[in-house]
Amino acid sequence: QVQLVESGGGLVQPGGSLRLSCAASGFTFSRFAMTWFRQAPGKERELVAVIFSTGISNYADFVKGRFTISRDNSQSTVFLQMNSLKPDDTAVYYCNAAHEQSVGRIYWGQGTQVTVSS
Repeated sequence: QVQLVESGGGLVQPGGSLRLSCAASGFTFSRFAMTWFRQAPGKERELVAVIFSTGISNYADFVKGRFTISRDNSQSTVFLQMNSLKPDDTAVYYCNAAHEQSVGRIYWGQGTQVTVSS
C-alpha cells in the first residue's frame, strides 16, 4: 500500500523556520521525483520545490533562497527546510511522488498545515 505521510507543520511567527518531512512507503522511493506543493485558501495548488532521483532540485521563485528541499533515499523521506517564513507562506503543504520513467504513477500525501502569523 502506497503511503506518503507529511509531518512538521504548525504555527510559526514571521521570520521563523519549520522543517517538513514526508515519509514514503509502498513504492521504490529512489526512482521517483519528489515535489512539495502548497495550496492556500481560495488559491490554486502551486509547486514549491522538486528534487529528482539524481539529487538535482528546483524551486519556485517565491521560495528561492529561503527553502531547501532534500531527500534521504535510505529512509524514503523527503524534507523541506523553510526559513524566513512569511505570512504568504501560509498554506497546506502537500508531498507528491512521480515516477521518472513511468508516466501516470503519481502519489499524493494528505497535507500538513503551515500557518505563519504573529
